[in-house]
Amino acid sequence: MRLLQKLYEISHDGFAKVELKSKFLELSFNVIMRMINGKRYFGEDEESEEAKKFQGLIRQTFEHAGASNPGDFLPVLRSLDYKSFEKSLARISMDMDVFFQGLVEERRSDKTKNTMIDRLQTLQESQPKYYKDEAIKAMIMVLLLAGTDTSSATIEWARSLLLNHPKVLEKAKAELETHVGIHHLIQEDDLSKLPYVHNIILETLRLFLAVPHKSSASCKVGGYDFPGGKILLVNTWSIHRDPKVWDDPTSFKPERFEGLQVETSKLMPFVLGLVSRNGPTRIIGFLTIQ
Repeated sequence: MRLLQKLYEISHDGFAKVELKSKFLELSFNVIMRMINGKRYFGEDEESEEAKKFQGLIRQTFEHAGASNPGDFLPVLRSLDYKSFEKSLARISMDMDVFFQGLVEERRSDKTKNTMIDRLQTLQESQPKYYKDEAIKAMIMVLLLAGTDTSSATIEWARSLLLNHPKVLEKAKAELETHVGIHHLIQEDDLSKLPYVHNIILETLRLFLAVPHKSSASCKVGGYDFPGGKILLVNTWSIHRDPKVWDDPTSFKPERFEGLQVETSKLMPFVLGLVSRNGPTRIIGFLTIQ
């Protein structure tokens, strides 16, 4: 809501040029962190030392995540720690661990219990051997790395598709005006009334994919051997554009998902297919995008 309000303030007197890519990423971080510990860390009003610390850690993390490490291609360079890449990663990891531990301790002393950390700490009381602080911090890291950049990229692609398909955009606007109205901003409770908006997200995920995966252990699939610990690139792009599976596969048509569970079952944005509408991945990913 704050992003929409800010965009309105910038442009309500006329057209204004706004760089949205970074704002979408900041939005994704704020949504995820509000679920994790109830705080926002990005935005013009977020100038606390804690926010600045988090922003710096995230910037360093993504700079290294997007960097090409020669050691990934020449293992001998990894043992030599070429350009101190591994040392930098270890330092960032340690700093993140200290920051996350601070979040865990802060929530432990807070009486309001409505965040993800609170729920995990409740489970920690009954299953201390399983829900250790290390496990909680690992879950925080997974959500941040897997749920922010991918969500912001999907939002950016959806925006691009809508701008290039004005009829779809008009249909989405009509649905919003009918079921939400024009006198207040959309709320989470309104999402269930917006099936066409949901279909736009599905179609965006069909056409433009997220990130590769890594095998956790060696396995055999379809007669092929896959070693553990390796990056796997499933050609989902080809699957989602297969004319034997999809009608008019290269076109942006959210209508293809209207009332057709069979179409949804063929969608594989998360490699293993679209998860349950009520599963945790759907809740985090889809609510962030919506």
